[in-house]
Amino acid sequence: MARRLMLALFSALFVLYVAGPVLWLLSSSLQMESEITAVPPNWLPPHPGLHNFSAIFSAGDSAEYVNRGIAGFLPSGAANLLPSLYNSLQVGLWVAALNLVFSLTAAYAIAVIDFKGRRATLYTVLATRVIPDIALVVPMFLVIRNLGLINSLGALVVTYLAVTVPFTIFILISYFEGIPRDLYRASRIDGCGHWGALRHVYLPLSLPALVAALMFAFLTSWNEFLFALVLTQNVAAQTLPIIIAGFVMDFTTSFSFVNAAGVIAILPPVLLAVIFQRYIVSGLTAGAVKG
Repeated sequence: MARRLMLALFSALFVLYVAGPVLWLLSSSLQMESEITAVPPNWLPPHPGLHNFSAIFSAGDSAEYVNRGIAGFLPSGAANLLPSLYNSLQVGLWVAALNLVFSLTAAYAIAVIDFKGRRATLYTVLATRVIPDIALVVPMFLVIRNLGLINSLGALVVTYLAVTVPFTIFILISYFEGIPRDLYRASRIDGCGHWGALRHVYLPLSLPALVAALMFAFLTSWNEFLFALVLTQNVAAQTLPIIIAGFVMDFTTSFSFVNAAGVIAILPPVLLAVIFQRYIVSGLTAGAVKG
C-alpha cells in the first residue's frame, strides 16, 4: 500500500512538473496584464476573457490596446504574427510531404533490397545526425546563399529536410523490417516490381510508421529556431518561433500578449498529436522488441 501511495505521489509530481508550465500559459493567456503581474500571482484567471486573442487577430496599435482596458500593449511586429503562422504551416507541410517521398524509397531500399554496402549506407545516413545543428549553421548558410534561397521559405524547407530525413528513414526501416518477408516474396512471385511491392504491400501495412514520420518532420520544422533565425532576416519569410521571440526583445514585455501568442503556437501540434496519438506511439516503438 505504501509503495502504491509513493508511486502515485511521484507520478502526480511528475505530471505537475510537465503540465504546470502549459497550464500557466493557458491561464495567463486569459488574464489581463495587471492580473498576470499581480503579487501573489493569480493561478486561475479572476476575470477570464479572450481580449488578448482578439488583440492578436485585430493587431491594432499600442494605443488601441491600452484603451481596451487591458493595461497592456501590442509589441512591435504584432501584425506579423498571423503571417508567420501561415509561413510555419507552409514549411511544416512541405517538409512533411517531401520527407515522406525521400524517406520511403530510401528506407525500402535499405530494409528490403539486398545490395552491397547496405548497412554502411544506413550508418552513413544516421551519422549525419550526430553532428550538432550549431556546427552546421555556417555550412548550411553558405549552401543556401549559393542556391539563392536566403530569406525565403524554400531555404527552410531544404534545411529542415537535411535535418529530418535521416531520422524518418530510420523510423521507416525499423517498421519495414518488422513486416514478414514472405509478403514481399509473394508480391514478387505475383509479378510486382519493387515499386509494386512498396505500393501494394509496404505502404498499406506501414500507416503507423508513416504517420510517426510525418509528425516528426512537421513538429521539427514547426519548433525549429536556430536555422530560421539565421536564414530568414526578412520578416515576410520568418516563421512563428522567430516572431514570438521578437516580442520579448522589446523594451517592455506584454506578458498577456506573449502568452496568448504561445497558446496559438502550440495548438496545431497538440491537436495533431492528440488525433494521431495511437499511430505515433506504435510507429515510434516499431522494431524496439524482436524475437
